Amino acid sequence: MIEMCEAAIGFVTDRQRHDLDSDTMLALALVRAIEIVGEAAARMSAATRDRYGAVPWALIVGMRNRLIHAYFDIDNDIIWNSATRDIPALLITLRRIEEGL
Repeated sequence: MIEMCEAAIGFVTDRQRHDLDSDTMLALALVRAIEIVGEAAARMSAATRDRYGAVPWALIVGMRNRLIHAYFDIDNDIIWNSATRDIPALLITLRRIEEGL
């Protein structure tokens, strides 16, 4: 999850929201990174999810499911907000967990 969060953040660094509409490679890369984060979250054990309740597991998995199953109706505003707001916040939480804080 950390690796894909870092990748998503890297994809949007020095980019603007309008780039997502005009750069298919950026859009596909962001969607894929977010899908992988969601897939990893879905594979976490119930014990891990319970232990780290600060992570919005259901929302992360729900985003993954939406992207996988409704790929024809992806909202780029939501993708951009996820990549520029939610993913950086998630990364901070995941790093704290990794460090045992």
